[in-house]
Amino acid sequence: MPASPPGRTAPGRTAMPLQDASLCRDCGATHIPGPVCPTCHGRRTLRHPELFTLAIAHVDCDAFYASVEKRDRPELADRPVIVGGGTRGVVTTACYIARVSGVHSAMPMFKALKLCPDAVIVPPNFAKYTEAARRIRTLMRTLTPLVQPLSIDEAVLDLTGTQALHGAPPAAVLARFARDVERQVGVTVSIGLATNRLLAKLAAGHDKPRGFFILGQDAPTFLAPAPVSLLPGVGPALERRLASLGLTRLGQLQALDDRTAARLLGDDGPALVRRARGQDTRPVNPAEGAKSISAETTFNTDLSDRAALERQLWRLCERLAGRLRDKNLAAAGLTLKLKTTRFICRTRAARLAQPTALPDRIFAQARKLLARETDGTAFRLIGIGANVLAPLADADLVDLADPDTPRDVARQGAIDKLRERFGNDIVRRGRGI
Repeated sequence: MPASPPGRTAPGRTAMPLQDASLCRDCGATHIPGPVCPTCHGRRTLRHPELFTLAIAHVDCDAFYASVEKRDRPELADRPVIVGGGTRGVVTTACYIARVSGVHSAMPMFKALKLCPDAVIVPPNFAKYTEAARRIRTLMRTLTPLVQPLSIDEAVLDLTGTQALHGAPPAAVLARFARDVERQVGVTVSIGLATNRLLAKLAAGHDKPRGFFILGQDAPTFLAPAPVSLLPGVGPALERRLASLGLTRLGQLQALDDRTAARLLGDDGPALVRRARGQDTRPVNPAEGAKSISAETTFNTDLSDRAALERQLWRLCERLAGRLRDKNLAAAGLTLKLKTTRFICRTRAARLAQPTALPDRIFAQARKLLARETDGTAFRLIGIGANVLAPLADADLVDLADPDTPRDVARQGAIDKLRERFGNDIVRRGRGI
């Protein structure tokens, strides 16, 4: 059956002719007659018949952690950089130079160093990355209130109806946003502009780094020759199952009717076919958050001493609390994760009497969970996660039985403001040193 369109142009509006629907990403000039902008002589021009009518954007930072490190250490600009936890850990992020050698996230560090022996290894500094992410998120929210964070370095935005506010269509506003991020934060982003969330995400990943790609009514044709693994959620197992049915390209999925898709793939078959055609009805929902938020670290040497483990745990609790506050969330339940030298995972969980986003209170409960496991066993990894989430507005409320709550909240607020203004190292707590 013919592929259905992935979206539609807003009622009453028609797409500009292709030669008119153009934009210079470097200076914002429109109606570019050729490949070179006559205003700034830049060559980063956008052309698409729906350029000025699309409003759903996916913003993804380019090799975010590595980009922040290169920003702070300019001498690393032309070097392969891997952010990760020592020779026993895994790759957290690799810059694009290192990726050319085959290095990728979650790869064991020893394997990454074999592929790229001249790489510069930088231990992760999550407080620094969180600070940069907050600045980028603040810039996003000047564009539209409909910002849905997906992770520390990516979000989806709905700019529908914002043209009158900004005096420019979403594409021009987003190009200006990308320039602002580079100038003010010192990192780069890639942007996908499309008719819906799925296509925006695929577009954002198509032209990295510093990309800006557009998918509109042309999406089914663009997707047809792509492998089925391009779709989010199609992992190795599903890819093998589809291949066994002779379905290796998205165009082959697009051609299936609902009855055939259900017969071959079960109840989820028709939905998979719709996604292969680029269809997605999910709205951008700022209130939709993660089901859990966590932080973990792999040690350079095994640790069995409780005091040493607690120092590591405190740093993670501070990191977790910062991530929660950044997403306007609080922890109502915690899970402690430990991994032994034999790679056996131990987990302990507990519910909190009251939701909290204060690191001291998260640490107080996590410390109790850790005490049950410090029996002399040596561990290579520790993590703490908020597995039951609550709105930040419901956290750390005034309690007559705990008169210190307002003071604790005010103190943490003051610390956050100082760190936002002067950097995360301006305030350091004793137990973390």
